[in-house]
Amino acid sequence: MTDAFRRYGARTGRLVIYFHGAPGDATEGAWFDDVATRAGVDLWCLDRSDIALNLAGESYFLTLARRIDDLAAGAPYTLVGFSLGGFVALRTAPYLSDQMTRLHLVSAAAPLEGGDFLKAMAGKPVFELARRSKILFGLATCVQGVLATKAPALFFRTLFATAQGDDRTLAQNAGFQTQVAAILRRSLALNARAYQRDVTHYVRPWHDLLAEVSLPTVIWHGSHDNWSPTSMAACLAAAVAATERVEILDGLSHYSTLFAAMPRCLYEVRTGLEIETDP
Repeated sequence: MTDAFRRYGARTGRLVIYFHGAPGDATEGAWFDDVATRAGVDLWCLDRSDIALNLAGESYFLTLARRIDDLAAGAPYTLVGFSLGGFVALRTAPYLSDQMTRLHLVSAAAPLEGGDFLKAMAGKPVFELARRSKILFGLATCVQGVLATKAPALFFRTLFATAQGDDRTLAQNAGFQTQVAAILRRSLALNARAYQRDVTHYVRPWHDLLAEVSLPTVIWHGSHDNWSPTSMAACLAAAVAATERVEILDGLSHYSTLFAAMPRCLYEVRTGLEIETDP
């Protein structure tokens, strides 16, 4: 049952399951291979494009939960959800076994009906299309897929044109550009239907379902995030009763928060203690 996962880190020790963004894929875990190894954490990234595309609604989230519980085989594990992967993690969490010990939400997207978020989101046009028309959203994804394949550098620059905070510096890094361009091509062209499934589920109402999340939850959010506005962190904290703490990272935005928070999540899993800095 490991075909849907990519494995990074120490290959032994405490188990962490990572939910990638959308657009995104399981190769995001490669960014944290070294730090997961140093932390002694076994990091598994679930590739949601491997889940049968005819699955939707509760069947989809239940299948994700079963894949994770089969992988864990009774061992305790921590779940980390980044961006729209945070939404998928929240929707999957109620179906997971009692072996899940904690949920970390990094730059996570809150329900659109939970506040006046949409006007401040860089992805506003995409989410509006997904809400309005499945056909138009599909056409828009097709165009994005073509651009991500035929003009990856241009598409990357367009996507990060409005980057805020430390994401502006990150977007100038050649290695990051290359890695994200490849992720975008796979997500928006090769695995477009899986990406569309996640976004289509996200734009539907789901705020009331947050009451079903009962596991200890930590929220990590950048003060300058314009992909998932910081007000989304407050929304999630208020709706998830088991929220332990909210970490607002000053000067950081979407991806820069991921790079700052993930090492802290991994070391916290190993030690059971919060750490103040990236080791």
